[in-house]
Amino acid sequence: MAFSSTIAGRTILGNKRLHFGTFNAASVTTGDIETGLITVESAMITHKGSAVETDVGTITDTLPVAGNEITIKVNDSDTGYWLAIGH
Repeated sequence: MAFSSTIAGRTILGNKRLHFGTFNAASVTTGDIETGLITVESAMITHKGSAVETDVGTITDTLPVAGNEITIKVNDSDTGYWLAIGH
């Protein structure tokens, strides 16, 4: 399997765009979330589910990122939610 992400919604926040969605790190620990933004200025990720995580997922890029992708590192086969702000 491979890493996948989806965009669940988009909205305008003042003069910025806010996009959010889900990710699935199926049998991998890193992947690129395609945010649909031109530049990602701020982002966050969180684990989905009731289990306690042994390691916190991280965004490995230095923000802002020119381009629509942010790279994350998570536990093997983790699923979660992401949110990105930019334009």
